Amino acid sequence: MTAYKKIPEYRDLSADEFFSDVAPEQRPVVIRDFAKCWPVVNAAKQSSLAFANYLCQFYSGGKARIFVAPPNANKRFYYSDDMAGVNYIAGEERVDLFLGRLLELIDREVYPAISMQNALPSSLLPGFTDQNCSDFFKGVEPRLWIGNEGIVSAHYDGADNMACVVAGRRRFILFPPEQTANLYPGSLNYTPAGAPTSLVNLDAPDYDRYPRFKIALANAYCAELEPGDAIFIPLLWWHHVESLAKVNALMNCWWNASSLKGETPPSPLDSLNIALLAMRNLNQKQRNAWRSMFDHYVFKQVEDPAAYIPKQHLHLLGDLTADDVNMLRQQFGDKLKL
Repeated sequence: MTAYKKIPEYRDLSADEFFSDVAPEQRPVVIRDFAKCWPVVNAAKQSSLAFANYLCQFYSGGKARIFVAPPNANKRFYYSDDMAGVNYIAGEERVDLFLGRLLELIDREVYPAISMQNALPSSLLPGFTDQNCSDFFKGVEPRLWIGNEGIVSAHYDGADNMACVVAGRRRFILFPPEQTANLYPGSLNYTPAGAPTSLVNLDAPDYDRYPRFKIALANAYCAELEPGDAIFIPLLWWHHVESLAKVNALMNCWWNASSLKGETPPSPLDSLNIALLAMRNLNQKQRNAWRSMFDHYVFKQVEDPAAYIPKQHLHLLGDLTADDVNMLRQQFGDKLKL
């Protein structure tokens, strides 16, 4: 059995303390009893039926995005065996019908993995977030994820993530960004569910094909969350998520908490895609040369380049006006049209 590292835990952490002291460090933390007073959490602790009934009192009649993986997928939402597609079907369904189906499957011995993903309570369950809210989520649209036992393989997000379990239990296995190469990421643009995903099956790793995954495991963190517990997953931290109960639900928010100014398009992930396009034909020596430039100007590994250049000549290295940003966007847009 893998000896995972333990994620630091807090209780009674205020939003002010989190944003000023925790988020800027860009390390994962668990916040126990984060949402212990939420009515949805208390309903889920009573029973799965009470949880479903609580949600249905807010339901407005819309449809949500639903994923269904057959029993032979072993609860894992992933690529198909030949990687030509995915191993699940996707569609839309009424929330009340989905919840009813979820309850029906509880007593089945053989059953599909079903999941309602990335749903907006504001449109599907108006009033829900008024009763189940937090200072941590102010100004950010929360998302709701509901399903039975399921596995989402290690992937990363381009923004900070606060995820709160509101029903059931979930296990999170996290890998720091520096383990990216050891996780054998798949395509940036062809993914099972929108985010780049590790090609290694964590539950049955093929070490002959993916030998460096052993290094990633030696640097992995793990936490199991109960209803009301939350986890902070910094941007670009890989996370493998397992739903451990027949009825699970999670509410999360993505935001760039670690940035003082926030993030405006293009995003860092956009810049990665553009760099891949721009440097695809360079040889290794040329790539190494550009690495030095990126280390200096972008990642500021030795010194901030803006520290010794006169302020009036900083341009991209300094503060930009809205007109500056719009002009640069136009220039890059014109280049990409060529």
